[in-house]
Amino acid sequence: MLSDGCILCHQGAKLVLFVTGLCDRTCWYCPLSAERKDLDVVFANDRQARTDADIITEAEAMDALGTGVTGGEPLIVRDRTVSYCRLLKEHFGPDHHIHLYTGRAPTETDLTALQGIVDEIRMHPPHEVWDSIMQTEYPKSARLAREMGFAIGIEVPSLPGIGALRPMLPLLDFFNINELEWGETCADQMRSRGMEPTDDLHNAIEGAAEWAEEITDDPKVHFCSSGFKDSVQLRERLIRIATMTARHFDEITEDGTINYGRIRSDGDLTILLADFDEESYEIQPDGSVECAWWLLDELTTNEDLELSIIERYPNKGMIVEVNPL
Repeated sequence: MLSDGCILCHQGAKLVLFVTGLCDRTCWYCPLSAERKDLDVVFANDRQARTDADIITEAEAMDALGTGVTGGEPLIVRDRTVSYCRLLKEHFGPDHHIHLYTGRAPTETDLTALQGIVDEIRMHPPHEVWDSIMQTEYPKSARLAREMGFAIGIEVPSLPGIGALRPMLPLLDFFNINELEWGETCADQMRSRGMEPTDDLHNAIEGAAEWAEEITDDPKVHFCSSGFKDSVQLRERLIRIATMTARHFDEITEDGTINYGRIRSDGDLTILLADFDEESYEIQPDGSVECAWWLLDELTTNEDLELSIIERYPNKGMIVEVNPL
């Protein structure tokens, strides 16, 4: 069963808003990168956000239909989380769907603060409490959240013993399982438990899909594979951003990255540009020229030019590959 938040994620239509890397849990399987873990930083998708405007700009760049709020632990900075959620609802309207991840069992005070601006809550009980889940605060929190109008679910990685969470299912609207993935900051912990990636090309942990089968027979449960996140979810989000932000001369690839050409020279490029259509190039602050990549074919005999084809994430994102000509 897919929640409303998952449906939008599958379409690549959700902004990923990372509100802090701080957390009061010490989950050994936490996959956060070193640039985020235990640091009080904010990211909108993969861009660090320092102002409200940065968040809105990134959401508009992908024409976001919703936002997933994550961390760290968003409820550690509850006032900030509430402020960001309200900002997004006021800017994009009440139909902008917001889901929030939390390792805590939200209290009535938490839920009251989130009411009306968060649509869906995804609780992440830490692995060490799974065997005694019904003796924790999570059942009470789930019941209260439903009474207050939230869609409520659990979202956890696929770990051995996940079937112990089955008693929670009647209290939930959905139950998401993410295939356990290898992470740079938790690699030592995983090795100490005899865990290894399935192969050299993927981050999924060997056996993780089978562990999920303890509970996937229930229709409320949805298993999200590591491969799906990489090959579908991320690609759809990148394609969405590229479609909104690509320049006239950028070529959008099937993976959502963009290709363009780059011309560098110690000399004056003005004469060269006279032969280009105005919409086929853009002069950069460093004096280089970015242009439609196919224009470079006619320039390869000019030894005074440094020519490259660039592949990068859209909206001035990370450069994936540089191919000199």
